[in-house]
Amino acid sequence: MKTRWFFLFFLVSGFCSLVYEVVWLRLAMARFGVTTPMVSIVLSVFMAGLGIGSWAGGLFVRRFARRPAAVPLRLYGAAEILIGVSGVVAPRMIELGYTWLRSGGHEMAWGSSSYYLVSGAWISLSLLPWCACMGATFPFAMAAIRRLGTGGSERSFSYLYVANVLGAILGTLVPAFVLIELYGFHGTLEIARVLNVALGAGVIFLSFRVTEPKMAQAPATPAATVPQAMSGKTILWLLFATGLCSMALEVVWIREFTVYLGNVVYAFAAILALYLGATFLGSQLYRRSTKPSDGAWAWILLGVAALAPLLAADPRGLDLHGLAVRDSGFLPAAFLWGAARAALGVCPFSALLGYLTPMLVDRWSAGDPDRAGKAYAVNVLGSILGPLVAGFWILPWVGERWGLCLLALPLFAIGAAAAWRPGAPKPLFAAGLAVSLALVFGTKSFATLFPERLELRDYTATVIATGQDMQRRLLVNGTGMTTLTPITKVMAHLPLSLLDKPATSGLVICFGMGTTFRSMMSWGIHTTAVELVPSVPRVFGYFHEDGPELLRSPLARMVIDDGRRYLDRSQEQFDVIAVDPPPPVGAPTSSLLYSREFYAVLKPHLRVGGIAQIWFPGGDDVTQASVAKSLRDSFPYVRAYQSIGGWGIHFLARMQPFPAVVNGEMPQKLPPAAAEDLVEWTDATPREMLANVLSRERTLDSLIAPAPSIPPIDDDRPINEYFFLRRLGW
Repeated sequence: MKTRWFFLFFLVSGFCSLVYEVVWLRLAMARFGVTTPMVSIVLSVFMAGLGIGSWAGGLFVRRFARRPAAVPLRLYGAAEILIGVSGVVAPRMIELGYTWLRSGGHEMAWGSSSYYLVSGAWISLSLLPWCACMGATFPFAMAAIRRLGTGGSERSFSYLYVANVLGAILGTLVPAFVLIELYGFHGTLEIARVLNVALGAGVIFLSFRVTEPKMAQAPATPAATVPQAMSGKTILWLLFATGLCSMALEVVWIREFTVYLGNVVYAFAAILALYLGATFLGSQLYRRSTKPSDGAWAWILLGVAALAPLLAADPRGLDLHGLAVRDSGFLPAAFLWGAARAALGVCPFSALLGYLTPMLVDRWSAGDPDRAGKAYAVNVLGSILGPLVAGFWILPWVGERWGLCLLALPLFAIGAAAAWRPGAPKPLFAAGLAVSLALVFGTKSFATLFPERLELRDYTATVIATGQDMQRRLLVNGTGMTTLTPITKVMAHLPLSLLDKPATSGLVICFGMGTTFRSMMSWGIHTTAVELVPSVPRVFGYFHEDGPELLRSPLARMVIDDGRRYLDRSQEQFDVIAVDPPPPVGAPTSSLLYSREFYAVLKPHLRVGGIAQIWFPGGDDVTQASVAKSLRDSFPYVRAYQSIGGWGIHFLARMQPFPAVVNGEMPQKLPPAAAEDLVEWTDATPREMLANVLSRERTLDSLIAPAPSIPPIDDDRPINEYFFLRRLGW
């Protein structure tokens, strides 16, 4: 068997692994919440499985060191088949755990911390075995390559690494831009499962046809040779440090470049693809090098490359009008410009890391699968800690800009040590240091676009409150969330006015500027608000002077959580539930607040006669039809009203018929405080304001007619989030 077969194997394997990671993460978020701790749990379990599998796979395959090459080949094939089995088992395990946690009295039984503990343990049980199989493929394949004696086995890890990274690039782009839009998450998972099973079966079939050179019969496993300039412990520490820093930097990159790429799933796919693409090029450069080197030049440049995003994310020259347009959705020109910025910031560091990581593992292992497994596991351990350090410590503490500087410091220390070795290019380090100082002190952050601002950071996002009077704006990770507009008041006053009887409680999902929450409070009812980003309620007073006082009211309750997760874990009922998903309508995971599964969770929380208000800011005809269909399929009574100025739609849904509105009089008259709140920013009367909206009623049939064949939004087919092909007219 030729070595090039293994390149194909790991190309397919890398593709499938990324598909599993993306889909499993999404399934877990839909069931256990779109929160930073939950995302961290899933990604940490995935990476931990890779590390455990790599380490354990190396130990296990050592037992077969004197067996024919067919044995490790069959082990590799069996691992790929098991990974394919995960495409069926893992989703069912996630669903089973969700059903168990939802069953009976869980709000009292599971507090937030204990819920994370139990759900995290279940996710580990659901995903860890399959991720361990993914990690074990490296040592299994390396053992087979060594036994086949095809040449170049001393650098077999880097060979497989290059193929795996190339597959991962495809696994990032093809599902995001094609497969999920066409087949949904489960359909995409099925494609990966079939590929994995076919790959494993093909490898096992080939294992019966391999012939080994006689010289390869049961050689003793030689000890790996480590260059004198770099000790074995040093290599392991470097693998740990680069794994930690690279994954921590990736978290910072997402915050840095989301504002330029837009808050859509394609933005995150683009950043990951750029990272992997540059890693592939760096690995190829290493593979093509024939002269042994300790990579001193790469270590010297690594620190300055980590600071490249300071230049790429410098906002000077950015058109603010273009920024405002970008808030509304996906613009190809703006996206390409943002991708160019991200490439400038991400690619230099990623390419250097792509050169250094396989070089370190090759030098530590010299083709020994056991040693390669241990080295890769150390790198993965750093990769697990990196996002946690960045997300929960560095970003909340110092933010994106100084976070980059902080993460670059250990890399500069490594570069300095490399520069001081005999024969190392010392002038290169001095030049890199000079460039780094220029980057730190000569560039500006995105926040400087808003000289007058209140800026807060937490483990979820960077929040900016800016502007004066009616021009105030709220931005989260650079994306415009909302402005001071009467529309957000109507979200509360319209459903409350249409109730059959006076309300006693209401719920606002997605706090934003707090305007809807404030309007609901003006009715004198118990009002609960759920907000995902902890810093957002802290800027309430910037937009409304009475905000802090309202939050102290005995009628007010603020919950920091994912709105759907909160409803899933609560038994409370409300007269009105106002849902205002964050913009744009195609934002990642926004479909989880528009899907039929979400409405199934929401309905039990409406009191008899209660009304759910779902805000739809507008979008293409397909998205509009899909949103309307999901509501039509979920509630027996749904009405849709074009909002003030003809922008956006208020969907009102309930389980009982809506009361008639006679002579423009609403069933529930606004209390004086509510009437005053409704017209606070207009010259109209309260009756005129509500009549203006009621006169713009749209039938569901008219909203669905432009795209009658499109399916309703559900968790598996997020029509609003994945739109690349239809925007191209396909």
